[in-house]
Amino acid sequence: MGVSFGWGPVEARALAPGAACVVVVDVLSFTTAVGVAVERGTAVYPYRWRDETAAAYARERDAVLAVGRRAATGEHPWSLSPAALRAAPAPPRLVLPSPNGSTIAAEAADGGVTVIAASLRNATAVARFLAERGHGAAERPLAVVAAGERWPDGSLRPALEDLLGAGAVLAALRAAGGRSLTPEATAAATLWDATDDPAAALHGCDSGRELYAYGCRRDVEVAAETDASAVVPVLVDGAFQEAP
Repeated sequence: MGVSFGWGPVEARALAPGAACVVVVDVLSFTTAVGVAVERGTAVYPYRWRDETAAAYARERDAVLAVGRRAATGEHPWSLSPAALRAAPAPPRLVLPSPNGSTIAAEAADGGVTVIAASLRNATAVARFLAERGHGAAERPLAVVAAGERWPDGSLRPALEDLLGAGAVLAALRAAGGRSLTPEATAAATLWDATDDPAAALHGCDSGRELYAYGCRRDVEVAAETDASAVVPVLVDGAFQEAP
């Protein structure tokens, strides 16, 4: 089939070799943060680890390193928080560590396929971009990968916000016609079409409540801005940049 759907880095590794394009969906908050930064002209370098190697990676690229939300300061406001990235000065280059979204992007890029960052904010724009370039047709297979979260033991925790973000992209592709979706992709698209209030779902889901507990309600609000953006971030030479 032309359009498949899967979860997390492990399934990304399984799906990427058979795909011409991989769409990464990590709504709270990696791909939302990527979209906000790219909208402001920043090239975003995904990085798999938030450790001492990330600082060296950023220095090699003359880039600002995004830190954890709680580590951000007035002098260094760049973090995984979409709201903070919207308010901070826009650097030319930003390294954005994320154990799920960045890892999926890196896994797919290693296979030489086109990698796109999607969220609720740009789902329709991403679907339009894919349709215009023939992605999802039999000769140009497409994989949409929901990042999910992780349990304390490192195993995948499926996340409603990423299922909805992937479903929004897949539903728009299905509506465009001419593409065959796997049953998993069809189920994700159908869930999106059946969701009356996606913003309420984001605020009420496990990940949304966690961000509330951290004092990051504004990040959920930014992530819930459905179709507020027409920017499609594409991974080029290691960095997400606006598609031409």
